[in-house]
Amino acid sequence: MAGNLYLLSFLVLFIGFSPNSGLARKNHKHRDIDDQCPPSPHPLGMCKARVAAYGYPCEEYTVTTEDGYILSIKRIPYGLKDADNSTRNSTGNPRPPVLLFHGLMVDGFSWVLSTPKQSLGFILADGGFDVWIANNRGTNSSRGHTSLSTKDPAYWDWTWDQIAEHDLPAVLQFVYDNTGGQRVHYIGHSLHKLLHLVRSAVLLCPIAYLNRMKSKLVRLAAHVFLAETVRMLGAVAPPVASKKPVHVLLHDSSIARDLLTQVCTDPEVDCYDLFAAVGGPDCCLNTSTTCIFLQHGPQSTSVKTLIHLSQMVRKEGVRRYDYGNEKENMKHYNQSRPPLYKLSDIPNHVPLFLTHGGEDFLGDLPDTRHLLRTLVRQHDTDNIEVLYMPDFAHGDFVMGYNAPELIYKPMVEFFKRH
Repeated sequence: MAGNLYLLSFLVLFIGFSPNSGLARKNHKHRDIDDQCPPSPHPLGMCKARVAAYGYPCEEYTVTTEDGYILSIKRIPYGLKDADNSTRNSTGNPRPPVLLFHGLMVDGFSWVLSTPKQSLGFILADGGFDVWIANNRGTNSSRGHTSLSTKDPAYWDWTWDQIAEHDLPAVLQFVYDNTGGQRVHYIGHSLHKLLHLVRSAVLLCPIAYLNRMKSKLVRLAAHVFLAETVRMLGAVAPPVASKKPVHVLLHDSSIARDLLTQVCTDPEVDCYDLFAAVGGPDCCLNTSTTCIFLQHGPQSTSVKTLIHLSQMVRKEGVRRYDYGNEKENMKHYNQSRPPLYKLSDIPNHVPLFLTHGGEDFLGDLPDTRHLLRTLVRQHDTDNIEVLYMPDFAHGDFVMGYNAPELIYKPMVEFFKRH
């Protein structure tokens, strides 16, 4: 595989919490958010609840991966000013397709959280692009499977290795096939074996190396084997009625809530401001956007994914999932240790646009600069651009009120150059 790197661009770990939970935000610029936010998400899906509500066209598709997962894809084929000429942009050419791929424990809604002037999905549609929004396996709109039920533990037997190996290629191929064979601009957190279909790639606050991250909450959770503890509690002594092992981590899981409550007793972890505790002190969020985010996240993920995350935090390098013993690793990888993802496999001719922030706790400066040095050293200098935002934390890149001017505008200009 070429470019088999799963970069987490919007890693969100607000596990087991809602705006009205016992650990909701206090003493922060969003201090009353638990009282201001509606208690539950809109009953309609993204197209009806958000996109069509602003007058944009929205189409819904499904694609089936090689391993049987049925994924939901949303499409905004054109913007508000282009209803009479939906298939072509202002130059008379077919609209170039853009694929938006979300991060961990959120879904495609993260690209349309705010108003049309603030949300990247709408901005791209109004900018002349054909916008496609992916939803990974396990999220609310992508829970289908050709043979498995979500109640079956086998359904949740995956980590982001499988998302990179199966979900992204299936969605990317689908977009390519349904836009007349046009190569696709990609925004998100991975590159993969189908890079011949990728026209360019944007990585928002990319995360590959995690062993030096500044988030004390995530580090502590990883070092006390949070994910492994969830599995153990589910298999041995679950504090809920079910006696089955826990394979899926839900946003309302009492197990996840109990475990993170324990983590939050550490005096160095400020769980009263979860955005800052996980992603760093944001500079530019507003209450309305944050409320909408909390209505739609966190989304469900597999326990195996969080085990993989904890492995990356505790160990150096970007490796595939470690099965914990040489026999199992040999079975899956034909070697005793899980293989490294090779950044050198990313073709140096693929245009890359990378952004990162000085206040980002997940993609902290030492780890991100190590990633950037690796990429810049081997990449064609004419095909890589790096935008550093010293005041931005992790959430600001997707939800910041000034992101349209500071991040999305140069991103659109990058796409138009390539």
